[in-house]
Amino acid sequence: MIDKIVTHWQDGLTFESDNPSGKSVIMDTNIEGQNERFGLSPKAMMLSSLAGCSALDVISILNKMNEEIDDFKIEVSGELTEEHPKYYHSVFVEYHFYGSDLNKKKCERAVNLSIEKYCGVMEMFRQFAEVKTNIVYHIATIR
Repeated sequence: MIDKIVTHWQDGLTFESDNPSGKSVIMDTNIEGQNERFGLSPKAMMLSSLAGCSALDVISILNKMNEEIDDFKIEVSGELTEEHPKYYHSVFVEYHFYGSDLNKKKCERAVNLSIEKYCGVMEMFRQFAEVKTNIVYHIATIR
């Protein structure tokens, strides 16, 4: 399968990039002396892609396991190299599960399957960065 996108210059350092889904995203960067931003940073979008890829896996796997959770989020942080070309040399992915009756074993299994088997973006990151992960459970107590 071949994916193709087109990124089109809008003005200044702002670009619009389409997606095979038919949707598009605006990208830009910090410009010295300019406070207004119009889009997302390309490098930060890589972190979002990593979170999105793994999140899709985790929720899909939990659905197949008939495991219900109240909420879920992934926080990703990446550290860039000092020298150009700057790239993420280390990445930390933290999975947050929320619920009053979380099955930790199933949540952990879903995360591990994403990390080790299904998330292609995770595998791409491993080619150039050290990737560390953690799972955090937020157990809601019913009063």
